[in-house]
Amino acid sequence: MTADACAEEALDVVPTVMRFIRGEMRGNRGPDLSVPQFRALVHLRRNAGSSLSALAAHLGLTAATTSTLVEGLVRRQMVCREPSATDRRRLALGLSAAGRRTIEGSMAAARRSLATKLAPRSEEELRWIYRGLAALHRTFVTGCVDPGAPGGSRRTGAAGRAQKEQGVGDR
Repeated sequence: MTADACAEEALDVVPTVMRFIRGEMRGNRGPDLSVPQFRALVHLRRNAGSSLSALAAHLGLTAATTSTLVEGLVRRQMVCREPSATDRRRLALGLSAAGRRTIEGSMAAARRSLATKLAPRSEEELRWIYRGLAALHRTFVTGCVDPGAPGGSRRTGAAGRAQKEQGVGDR
């Protein structure tokens, strides 16, 4: 097995999995949210304190269009704007409790759909899938330490918590 073969497989499989996840999440976003509004909420969940320009870059929209989109989400009490702790000329964006509930509900529905899709796999296959995902997480997520590295055992995020609770990946 080579890194190149793994890269080729990732380029083939990951987009397919992401399309499934995006479809499930967007399908459970609620009828009152546009896809760009929903994408903004998802971005702010992962990037609390994000600036308007960072959100605009993520969405591929102009700052003016993003400002209008954010204003609508603020009026609906899904997004909060606060002065930045590091730059008083900038506003930091974040999710309100209502915005967080919307995203969490969508993620729970997507998680259920993924679990249903994975359910036919054997326990051994699920362990391999989980270990592969954990390895990708360690490779691409900042702040995550490889448990196999000297002194490394910290895991971040829901995947890390679940992995730790289930003892998966422990040597």
